Amino acid sequence: MSLNEDPAFWASARKHLTRYSPGDFEHLIVERAEGSFVYDADGRAILDFTSGQMSAVLGHTHPDIVATVNRQMGQVAHLFSGMLTRPVVELAERLAALAPGLERVQLLTTGAESNEAAIRMAKLVTGKHEVVAFAQSWHGMTGAAASATYSAGRSGYGPAAAGSFAIPAPNSYRPRFTNPDGSNDWQRELDDAFELVDRQSTGNLAAFIAEPILSSGGILELPAGYLAALRSKCDERGMLLILDEAQTGIGRTGHMFAFQRDGVTPDIMTLSKTLGAGLPLAAVMTKPEVEQAAFDKGFLFYTTHVSDPLPAAVGVTVLDVVERDGLVEKATARGEQLRNGLRALQQKYECVGDVRGRGLLIGLEIVTDRQSKAPGFELGAKITEECMARGLSMNIVKLPGMGGVFRIAPPLTVSEAEIDQGLEIMGEAIGAAVTGC
Repeated sequence: MSLNEDPAFWASARKHLTRYSPGDFEHLIVERAEGSFVYDADGRAILDFTSGQMSAVLGHTHPDIVATVNRQMGQVAHLFSGMLTRPVVELAERLAALAPGLERVQLLTTGAESNEAAIRMAKLVTGKHEVVAFAQSWHGMTGAAASATYSAGRSGYGPAAAGSFAIPAPNSYRPRFTNPDGSNDWQRELDDAFELVDRQSTGNLAAFIAEPILSSGGILELPAGYLAALRSKCDERGMLLILDEAQTGIGRTGHMFAFQRDGVTPDIMTLSKTLGAGLPLAAVMTKPEVEQAAFDKGFLFYTTHVSDPLPAAVGVTVLDVVERDGLVEKATARGEQLRNGLRALQQKYECVGDVRGRGLLIGLEIVTDRQSKAPGFELGAKITEECMARGLSMNIVKLPGMGGVFRIAPPLTVSEAEIDQGLEIMGEAIGAAVTGC
């Protein structure tokens, strides 16, 4: 019998664990992880193409991270929030140097927490309360962050925050507005969306919060020029622009931060997931004038783990490794290898409707029919099962009006051979799912 079938383990899990999402847990017991792989109780290696929860940019148990945790735990891990340590100041300085203009930094724990702080700051600074987000967004499961999350989790929890508005995110594969050549007319879509926002607003628009690539929304990338146009819409209305780079930050897209491709600096940027390489670390970065205005108005966002030295030291090490090992450039090279392989699968299999994304954040959309683009939810689920059976962990999101979209985000440390291995397994899995073999 497989060691993953441990009856006592699963009986205890069923009895004591809260089920925090509609899906079930993977039926395996993970004993350890290293590099691009996790290992189950049978010692089977499973290639992790989601970087844990889209976070482990350096892979699992990276030796530099392990050394930093061991060292910092022996010095100081947590303090009264009014005290400062060298790792905190160093990480803030390093981040500010990487994102000129966003020179004020607050270190927190999770993406939801950093988005809460960003939205709270925007409301205080502008004196307004209305927040706009994309209808396919995910910014967290707490308070204001949940009110700005539209891809899931809105039903059954009571009213969202007053002044919560949503607009459609641009989707080049399923465009709502088209140019004469059939391409996505995102400018007309954006104009139309803000006309509706203006009609609903009470004159209290405080901020727009956006992901440069909407991950839980199905890897929807803001096209070139969109971010600048969105910046203009915000400026015209006195709104602050908040960019949530939880998954796109720290090199994953081939830039240190995704917004840098467009040359558009937000008023506030939030980081999480990738900054801690799998440990709970987040940051809110903002312009000095925004921070000053917030401070003058008595900004309060005081948490138990603000400015904790242990995760801050890990963040410094993450930046060290990314720079030392050229991982931003590797994300571009490995991402191109991955996209080329996925496009080859698209040529082979009719069910692969679209391949999109940047760097090592790629979406693979599964459809039942390429002409109608009918969502292939069941087929996508079969492919997921076939991948896992062959030793590849893949994550699929299912949204109304879209096919099942695989979010493919290997660690930035992934090797060429591991990319090829993942592509080979995907090809086998799609083939098996399509033929039913």
